[in-house]
Amino acid sequence: MRRRKEPRWLAAAKVRGGVSDTGDFLSRALARAGVLPLVEAERAIREGRVTLNGRVATVVVAPLEPGDRVEVDGEVVDVRPTTRVLAFHKPKGLVVDARDPEGIGTVFERLHALLPEELRGYGWLAVGRLDRDTTGLLFFTNDERFVAHATDPDTKLPKRYVATVSGKVSDVKLERLAQGGIDLGDFTTLPAQAERRGERDVALTLTEGKFHQVKRMLGAVGLSTLELFREAVGEYVLDVPLDALRLLTDDEVARLLGYRPRHLDRPVE
Repeated sequence: MRRRKEPRWLAAAKVRGGVSDTGDFLSRALARAGVLPLVEAERAIREGRVTLNGRVATVVVAPLEPGDRVEVDGEVVDVRPTTRVLAFHKPKGLVVDARDPEGIGTVFERLHALLPEELRGYGWLAVGRLDRDTTGLLFFTNDERFVAHATDPDTKLPKRYVATVSGKVSDVKLERLAQGGIDLGDFTTLPAQAERRGERDVALTLTEGKFHQVKRMLGAVGLSTLELFREAVGEYVLDVPLDALRLLTDDEVARLLGYRPRHLDRPVE
């Protein structure tokens, strides 16, 4: 099995002495636990508002081990790892990035406008990417391990897309998509599930996620993509209205997405 690449933030923190193999670093822990978003956590630490085991912490990547006592503005806070997963129904036009040079808008800007007060303290990560013109299911999470779980091809978590196409959707084309082995230049596709949805719609389920893969696969069999919608990931089928989001339950994350939320493994106190 291919070894997962260590996240850049983790590698950098280790180099700076800010995290051990068993612990974490302070600002990331505050954001993951929903105490403060990452930028605000870093600001609070630099301003001397955060103490670690009774001492003022001024380094954002200060090492943090299980059992350490953390206070923010004089209040003890719980920085034990949690897992939160949001399902967002992405509309067309938004870019899945922190910045948008074209000024149309980002999913993070929309996320912050929609978040209820009780979820504003978390540091949110987008899980994978969707093109600007692609709509449908996009996850946000505070747990980088869930990001790895949902995006690593080794997990084989299926993603189902529905494409509206131009061109005839024939059984021959569907069979070619399903068999895999389509040479797209930089990679060859694995077997997929392909089915007709009406006269001009194709549902394609993949366990990999290369750049523009769905559009490129359809193009390789003579189908041009007009609209693309991500309908499902794992066993979770999008059930959120357009341009809205909801928090998934622990049971949904575990049962439908195959990932056990980290806080479920905490010792009973």
